[in-house]
Amino acid sequence: MQFILLGSTASGSSRNGGRPGHRTPSSAAPRIPILITCSNETTSEFHTCPSAATTCPSPSASSSSSKQRPAPSTTTCPEYFRFIHSDLSPWRDAGITREAVERARDKATFRLVVVAGRAYVDKYRPAFQTRDVFTLWGILQLLARYPGRVPDLDLMFFCDDTPVVHAAAYPDPSVAPPLFMYCKNDSALGIVFPDWTFWGWPEVNIRPWAPFLEEVERESRRVPWHYREPYAFWKGNPDVGGLRSDLMRCNGSDWNARLVRQDWEDADRNGFKDSNLAKQCTYRYKIYVQGRTWSVSQKYILACGSPMLRIQTSFDDFFSRGLVAGKHYWPIDADGMCPSIKSAVDWGNAHPVQAQRMGEEGSSFARDELSMDYVYDYMLHQLAQYARLLRYRATVPKNATELCLESMACPADGRAGEFMMESREKYVADYEPCSLPPPFTLYYKVGKRVGEVGSKVKRMEEQEWKET
Repeated sequence: MQFILLGSTASGSSRNGGRPGHRTPSSAAPRIPILITCSNETTSEFHTCPSAATTCPSPSASSSSSKQRPAPSTTTCPEYFRFIHSDLSPWRDAGITREAVERARDKATFRLVVVAGRAYVDKYRPAFQTRDVFTLWGILQLLARYPGRVPDLDLMFFCDDTPVVHAAAYPDPSVAPPLFMYCKNDSALGIVFPDWTFWGWPEVNIRPWAPFLEEVERESRRVPWHYREPYAFWKGNPDVGGLRSDLMRCNGSDWNARLVRQDWEDADRNGFKDSNLAKQCTYRYKIYVQGRTWSVSQKYILACGSPMLRIQTSFDDFFSRGLVAGKHYWPIDADGMCPSIKSAVDWGNAHPVQAQRMGEEGSSFARDELSMDYVYDYMLHQLAQYARLLRYRATVPKNATELCLESMACPADGRAGEFMMESREKYVADYEPCSLPPPFTLYYKVGKRVGEVGSKVKRMEEQEWKET
């Protein structure tokens, strides 16, 4: 049975005329560098932020100089940007009051306020490892990259995995507390934001996304797809979710799978010699399975150029909502994952041209649609749309601390400091962000098509088992 990949219209790909990562400046004018000035460690001024006179004004204050900005972008953002409208739709009509934001305090990890282009944070509870640190670092990069473009705002951020604002608890969604988070499913309300690993995950030695993409492209070329091991590969911690425990039962030649338990403590002791994700592209197929909810591993798997076998999940992060079954990945039935994985591998090995094409579509999405340019553009559009809904003027909380590049980067050392330097923006953007597309009109058509692909795969599997 022939498996037909979906056309590009289903993916919302903007590769035609799209902007690749870190575009070349469009004018001959000198680029404006983003400087980080660390004082001598022994002085009392260490870790302090520059004075207001040296920072960029807020959008309203800088409107008189808007004529100096580049011409509006002719590039439309990738299709998954439309979910910005979807995430904010509960508050679209009534807006967001200060009281609504305050109601999210008991769930939030921190509160972020931006006033006149300067960032302030009020931390409520510890985050796991450095999730909050690198999320805030990413927001500071946005402020530096697009100075004067992030409006005044006030938001609550949740740094854990499991969504905590349940739609069933709010028959009127407009009264739900607006909460930023890394993922959600259809039963949750929330505003999905890029996760911290785009700027690095020092505890497990995962590099920032931009240098990782460069490294994985080099490593992928070392072992072309046809020369990779003809099995499905997964390596990770199986103890963080039931689906992962179930997946480990599929290990071995009977199911065409090679599954490896990742012990991060042991990896740390060994200097992470065998856990470089960029060097795990030696198998023809890579398995994605959620952790407690979603997993940050999905983008690294996509980048390999091997078809991603995506075990059915209800959780999505901000970009995975733009992935299309049958084009960017092969759907795997969570209730029968072992035979489903075997069937996918058997089909791919029997149809190498189509299988390789799927792997290339996935890696192209990771490289082009998920470049750091687009990550920052997503953040900018999302925060701007959110700020428009605020029905009050954002003010600095009493217990908030100002954050700036210096206050975060100067005291950072070890791998955290290294990743901050690797992921920092070096120049102010001399081009406009991509143009935000309007809200969805074809969302249900895309969803229906994804369902059709899943049904087709299921029929293929049933037919294969009848013939064996």
